[in-house]
Amino acid sequence: MSQVKKDKPLASNRKARHDYEILETLEAGIALTGTEIKSVRQGKMNLQDGYISFYGGQAWLKAAHISPYEQGNIFNHDPVRDRKLLLHKREILKWDQELRQKGLTAVPLKVYLVRGRAKLLIGLARGKNKYDKRQSLKQDQAKRDIDRAMKDRY
Repeated sequence: MSQVKKDKPLASNRKARHDYEILETLEAGIALTGTEIKSVRQGKMNLQDGYISFYGGQAWLKAAHISPYEQGNIFNHDPVRDRKLLLHKREILKWDQELRQKGLTAVPLKVYLVRGRAKLLIGLARGKNKYDKRQSLKQDQAKRDIDRAMKDRY
């Protein structure tokens, strides 16, 4: 199997990695309308408030904002409508079961293109406590300091 080239992220949810501990990730397709995909390709998507919901045997991306396409006129879409995620049935059932049992949540992490199609990386996450967030910030700062010292040294 050959590697599929993934383009740079069009939108990312950096706050999710700060607020949550990501346990597992999964790539899902997104069912978009014509003007939505054009806006996503321009990078006009915001995942900050978005979350993933499972019901009716389907996965949905909720509260993610895609700005209306400038040349879209009457064909434009509702910016915060629910968008269906394209996953295999067994993946939906597995994640739905894990979310119900363990008190976890599913959050959108980033959107990117693969062969011209929009893909969403979703993460199975557990919320961090305040002290966990502080610990993460300390570790990140220590890593930056070490990298900076090594850069100056060589």
